[in-house]
Amino acid sequence: KIQLMVNTMNSLIKLLLLLTLTYSNSLLLYTAKKSIRKIQLNVYMNDKPILNKYSRTITEPPSQGASQAMLYATGLTPSTKSLPQVGICSVWFEGNPCNMHLLDLSTYVKEGVQNANLIGYRFNTIGVSDGISMGTDGMSYSLQSRDVIADSIETTMGGQWYDGLIAIPGCDKNMPGCLIAMGRLNRPAIMVYGGTIRAGCSKNFPQLDIVSAFQSYGESLYNRITEEERLEIVENACPGPGACGGMYTANTMATAIEALGMSLPFSSSTPADDPLKKSECKLAGEAMHRLLESDIKPRDIMTKKAFENAITLVMVLGGSTNAVLHLIAMARAVDVDLTLDDFQRISDKTPLLADLKPSGKYVMEDIQRYGGTPAVLRYLYDNNMIHGDCLTVTGKTIAENLSTIKPIAAD
Repeated sequence: KIQLMVNTMNSLIKLLLLLTLTYSNSLLLYTAKKSIRKIQLNVYMNDKPILNKYSRTITEPPSQGASQAMLYATGLTPSTKSLPQVGICSVWFEGNPCNMHLLDLSTYVKEGVQNANLIGYRFNTIGVSDGISMGTDGMSYSLQSRDVIADSIETTMGGQWYDGLIAIPGCDKNMPGCLIAMGRLNRPAIMVYGGTIRAGCSKNFPQLDIVSAFQSYGESLYNRITEEERLEIVENACPGPGACGGMYTANTMATAIEALGMSLPFSSSTPADDPLKKSECKLAGEAMHRLLESDIKPRDIMTKKAFENAITLVMVLGGSTNAVLHLIAMARAVDVDLTLDDFQRISDKTPLLADLKPSGKYVMEDIQRYGGTPAVLRYLYDNNMIHGDCLTVTGKTIAENLSTIKPIAAD
């Protein structure tokens, strides 16, 4: 009996200790969460805008000392840990001309972010090259890469509590993947397009692009060109970094996203190796600071009217049919009701004005030569084909952005 009483007492003591420990941990967790909620609530109580709305969740509460210790190891100091943190995501990988230069561009973006008194943290996501995988089973990975990109960006941004996002995509599925993530997160965000490739040329072929390489195989089968000429085309079609030069999916989505308002003016038409692309990267930091100050978020920009602007530009430039599935997916990310009927409605009243590859003869750098995407948008605005009151990442409306732009000359 005595032994039974002792065992019972020991069990009760252990139970009490367990309950005490559980209560203490719960109290500690409750206190920490309460502290975090209080900090986030203060965003809406102060008169001045608080730019580190999200990162302060981990940089300010005493309960997040371990988070702060980790951040100190990355180079933050007590005087800089409360600065707004911006995630800089490049879809960089070496095995594709569309993406191989994006890590370099992310360096310039980070420089611009730091010059704007913000903290920039670079990270990467994956990509698949349609141009390389086309004609093989590798294409089965292409479309799903869009959603992997979106999920991975959202995961890093959410887990790290970054206040804003600057994404640098280059290839076809990259752009919608980045925009889907931006829409879900709904934190200040900017897309910096990696830029178009220059046209290729060779001794016998003055203007080449990736489709020239595709077509060369069929031409050789029908003896329209020799094997030597086919090799000449293949070896010179892609002269350097940048996305496929015609109005294929990458340039289609880049121009559509500029019309949507989610990238800076000229982002979609500036070639990858143009010095202006480097300047754009640096300007993204200033633009991000303005977005944080004004608390302008993707859902403020990506409205139904903005999507109508994007669709109109796709129709005018003869863009890729992939724009249909990508724009609808992007719209769903921001709870905008966009359907095939919207594409048909806009298509019925919108003329095709551009003669761009693959069905035409010109490439993206030709658009830049004649004033860039803003010049095309100015022409559309002057002819009442797009909505001018839509907000953009400059903090201004599309009409305000276009006020100093000369419309593209019809030729």
